[in-house]
Amino acid sequence: MVWESQQEGGQGPRRQEGRSRERAARMRRSQRRKLQKFTGLCRQEEGLWVKRSCPSCGPELGGEEKKGRGNPISVQLFPPELVEHIISFLPVRDLVALGQTCRYFHKVCDAEGVWRLICRRLSLRLRDQGSGVRPWKRAAILNYTKGLYFQAFGGRRRCLSKSVAPLLAHGYRRFLPTKDHVFILDYVGTLFFLKNALVSSTLGQMQWKRACRYVVLCCGAKDFASDPRCDTAYRKYLYVLATREQQGVVGTTSSRTCDCVEVYLQSSGQRVFKMTFHHSMSFKQIVLVGQETQRALLLLTEEGKIYSLIVNETQLDQPRSYTVQLALRKVSHCLPHLRVACMTSNQSSTLYITEQGGVYFEVHTPGVYRDLFGTLQAFDPLDQQMPLALSLPAKILFCALGYNHLGLVDEFGRIFMQGNNRYGQLGTGDKMDRGEPTQVRYLQRPIALWCGLNHSLVLSQSSDFSKELLGCGCGAGGRLPGWPKGSASFVKLQVKVPLCACALCATRDCLYMLSSHDIEEHTSYRDLPASRVMGTPEPSLGAGAPQDPGGTARACEEYLSQIHSCHTWQDRMEKMKEIIGWMPLMAAQKDFFWEALDMLQQDVGGGGGPPVPES
Repeated sequence: MVWESQQEGGQGPRRQEGRSRERAARMRRSQRRKLQKFTGLCRQEEGLWVKRSCPSCGPELGGEEKKGRGNPISVQLFPPELVEHIISFLPVRDLVALGQTCRYFHKVCDAEGVWRLICRRLSLRLRDQGSGVRPWKRAAILNYTKGLYFQAFGGRRRCLSKSVAPLLAHGYRRFLPTKDHVFILDYVGTLFFLKNALVSSTLGQMQWKRACRYVVLCCGAKDFASDPRCDTAYRKYLYVLATREQQGVVGTTSSRTCDCVEVYLQSSGQRVFKMTFHHSMSFKQIVLVGQETQRALLLLTEEGKIYSLIVNETQLDQPRSYTVQLALRKVSHCLPHLRVACMTSNQSSTLYITEQGGVYFEVHTPGVYRDLFGTLQAFDPLDQQMPLALSLPAKILFCALGYNHLGLVDEFGRIFMQGNNRYGQLGTGDKMDRGEPTQVRYLQRPIALWCGLNHSLVLSQSSDFSKELLGCGCGAGGRLPGWPKGSASFVKLQVKVPLCACALCATRDCLYMLSSHDIEEHTSYRDLPASRVMGTPEPSLGAGAPQDPGGTARACEEYLSQIHSCHTWQDRMEKMKEIIGWMPLMAAQKDFFWEALDMLQQDVGGGGGPPVPES
């Protein structure tokens, strides 16, 4: 009797559980009937049937509807505001994919109302947008794709990591690593200061401190610069070009905007110096050149003129005020008809690009002049500001300037290198210096170009829209990941490049990549005319293959001769890896060949390999 009572006591909860399941099933059936009544959806077996067809194409053609399915419902019957509200909850990646399915969803997903909702969800402070063709879509994509990535050269762990992102930043426009920290400028002129961003771990590697705080250094910034040397240990001060409100005449309440240069300590973010210019002068870019005691600040105006002033950095931290003289640079004084579009500098030279695509050079030391031009015949130590024009076949869009070499990219996407090539940093396949711009024929249409102390980096996009990082030159210290011995040609580095990477920079310890996509700013290259491609005397796999089939054959013969000239199995394998990096293959194909060659090397045993037979 005891056992039976226990069994009856255990059946009570089971009956209650069964009754609750029946009530839930009845509620679901009731809700389903109501949904059928108000929406007109029909029942098919145990579920609801919805017609799976493109809403922009309408109902299926060809007669009567199938028996038992009723009238199908289309998404077009819903109010547009409701569809936009539902779609706005999708991730940006899924929203773009949905817009590629049909004409209707392409129109809905491209509406500014959808992007306004997405933008407010990504960044709460963005309530109003400025000028632009698509302000809300541009703002949403800028905030979705923004990111700063880095990869440490030293230590055991070598992988790409993402920095701590300021939530208040409206996209990323520029960045600059200093000795201890990183500075980021967004698209609304806010300069952020990532305090204590980099720390050294016990394994000897550089890594981001996850608990770091970001601070708004200043607002209204246009541009900023620091010591132009590649070693960040010299970057003690940060020069910020900004716009500030200045009070008018004494006794009045009127004010006007004036441009100024503010100097901050990179270690603490404290402002130590400020110089204000006349309200009639408006600048858009600032660069530095020279040593600490004779630091020259070059300022580019909106009209394309270059002004300069001299500052002694060793006296900036002293509490005193003095007047500095702003003078017109010689490139604007001797060539007043030229409008400079942008400029770049290192510690001993400056490069100017005009609006017409011309390039002019200032070289201040004889050693750098000899490395760049191969001679001292035209160097004048008493007139170091005299601009030198570079002879180029087409309009130059952007450039990169290292210590003793440089890189130029023209309107057709061709890369030209010039200068010292002791470590193969020009990527020409040899180590011969170049006194004039020389085209690197196996690379085209780069996204970004960077020249360091003795190596160069190129950010490119493959035919399958994936991005890869190529490098050449000295590989010591891990500055060319995957190529510790370096390379005289551009080879693919073992770095996972973000999908929206647009800029890069390298220091002694880390490789940085900036990710930010602006739908209104993109480099548009022109197609090279067929006559120029046909007339190239040297073979080019990247550009001349479709028009000149014989050029590809001659290039392959040259590659075979280079492999044959190697004396050991190891040298031939390394040469083959370099040649694969030269060829215009997709990223997946290059990775396959490189991994296959690595497997062959491991099977051999890592030694000298089998003897090379005599020809």
